[in-house]
Amino acid sequence: MRPRWDILKHYTLEIGIYLCAFLFVYAAVSKLLDFETFETQLGQSPLLSAYAKPIAIGVPLLELLISLFLVFKRTRRIALYGFFTMMVMFTAYIVIILNFTDFVPCSCGGVLEAFGWTEHMVFNICFIIIAVSGLECDNINLRKSKSFIVSIVSIFLGGIISISILYLLSEKEIHRNNSFLRRYPPHPVRTIKGLKIKYNSYYIAGVSDDRIYLGNTSAPAHLLSVDTTLNDLKTHQIDLNNKQQIPFYAPQIKVNDSYFFIIDGKVPVIYKGLLTDWKAKLLWKGYDYQAFSRVEVASSAQFVFSGLDKLSDQNVIGRIDLRATDTVSFSTRLLQKQIDGIFDTDGMLRYNVKLDRLLYVYYYRNEFLVADTHLNLEYRGRTIDTVKQASIKISTMSSGRIRQLENKALIVNRYSDTWGKFLFIKSERLGRYESKEMLNDASIVDVYDLKKRSYEFSFYLYHYKGESIKSFTISHNFLIGLSENYLVLYRLQPHYFSIETD
Repeated sequence: MRPRWDILKHYTLEIGIYLCAFLFVYAAVSKLLDFETFETQLGQSPLLSAYAKPIAIGVPLLELLISLFLVFKRTRRIALYGFFTMMVMFTAYIVIILNFTDFVPCSCGGVLEAFGWTEHMVFNICFIIIAVSGLECDNINLRKSKSFIVSIVSIFLGGIISISILYLLSEKEIHRNNSFLRRYPPHPVRTIKGLKIKYNSYYIAGVSDDRIYLGNTSAPAHLLSVDTTLNDLKTHQIDLNNKQQIPFYAPQIKVNDSYFFIIDGKVPVIYKGLLTDWKAKLLWKGYDYQAFSRVEVASSAQFVFSGLDKLSDQNVIGRIDLRATDTVSFSTRLLQKQIDGIFDTDGMLRYNVKLDRLLYVYYYRNEFLVADTHLNLEYRGRTIDTVKQASIKISTMSSGRIRQLENKALIVNRYSDTWGKFLFIKSERLGRYESKEMLNDASIVDVYDLKKRSYEFSFYLYHYKGESIKSFTISHNFLIGLSENYLVLYRLQPHYFSIETD
C-alpha cells in the first residue's frame, strides 16, 4: 500500500500539471481571440518587435500543442520539458524588460491582465517550480538524477541565452535595419497647457530667454511673445530702418539669442535688431541670383539656406557668412537628385546649435543629411519609413517653363525640428502594427539620435482641443506646438531625452 504522503504528492502534482495545461490553453485562446492586439503589443515591445509576426503565430500554437501533450501520460514528460522551457523564456523576457530596456511597456493581458511585470515574474516562477517537480518525480535512481539536473540546467541557460540573442538581434533590427516598426514608450511627452491665438497666420519665430516669439505672415512687423508658462503675453512692433526702399515679398522673422532677424530670401535681404529695442537695420543685401527659399540662423553673422540654383536648375544648400571673404557659397553635392532635382529634393532645412550642424530632411523620401556649416557632408541617414524613392509626378505647363506637382504627392516626412542630440520628425504614415484610428487623436513624432545615427523611439503628440499640431519647435525640455488656433506647450520627460545632460 502506498504511503499517504506519496498519494498526496502524486495528486498534488497531477493537479499542478493540469493547471499548467489550463494556463497555456487559456493564454493561447486569449491571444488567438484578440490576435491583432497581441501582434500589436509584440510589435511595440522593446524586446521582440522585429520578430512580432512569427512570434505572434508561433507562441499560441506551441502553447496549445504543449497543453495537449500534458493531458496524456505518454507525452507528458516531453510536454513538461517544453512547458519549462517556455516559462523560463517568458521569465527571462520579463527580467530583460525590467532591467535592460529603455522603457517598460504595459504588461500582457489575458489571464495576467491584472498583473504588473513583477507579479507576472513571480507567477511564472511558481509554474516553473511545478514543471520541475513534475519532471523530478520520474527520476528515481542517482544516475537518472544527475542526467535530470544537467538537462534542467541546460534548458534553463538555453532559454535565457535564446531570449538574450533575440533581444540583441531585435535591437539591431530596430535601430539599424528598421522596416517601419515603431516603439512607443509610455508617456515621454506630457501636455502642459495651451493658449488661444486669435489669428491662424502666426508661426513660431523662435525662443529666447524662456520667451516664445510668434511672427505673423499677414503683419510681418508685428510679433507676439509669451513666457513658457503661457501667462505673460506681449505684443511687439518692429521699427524697420529701410532707407533703401527695399521691396519685400515674403519676409519672415527669426529669433536667435538676443537678436531678431527679418529675412526675405526672394529679395534677398537680411535685417537685424535687438530684442530689447526692436529696431531693425540692414545687415546684408544680396543679388538676385543669390535668392533662396529657406534659411536658418547659425549665429548673428552666419546663416545656412536652401533654394534653387538658377544655373543648375536644382535645389542646393548654401551658407551666408558675413565674416568670410566669399560671403555666399553653396554646394550642389549635398542634395541628391532622383527625378528632377527640384521637387524630389524639396525638404526642411534645420540647424542644430548644440552639434553645430545643419540638417536637411526630405519631404518625399525616407532620408535626411547632416553636414557642417562649411557644407561638408557628415553622413546621410534613413528614417524608419520604407519609401526610398520620391513618389511624385511632375507636369509642365504649355509654355514649357513652369513645372508643378501632379495630384497629391506622398509626403514621408511632414515636419521636423532638432535639439540637443535628437532629430524629431513628424510623420502621417502608419508603421507596422499601428492603428489608423490613433491619427484621429494625435500626430506621430519619430525621434532619432544624431550621435548614434539611429532611430530611438516614437511618441504621440496629442491634439489640443481637437486641433492637430501643424508645426513645432524644441527648446530645452519643452516642445512648443502650434495648431490652427492654439499655441500648445508640452514637456519632454528627461528620462527619455536627457537633452540637458548629454
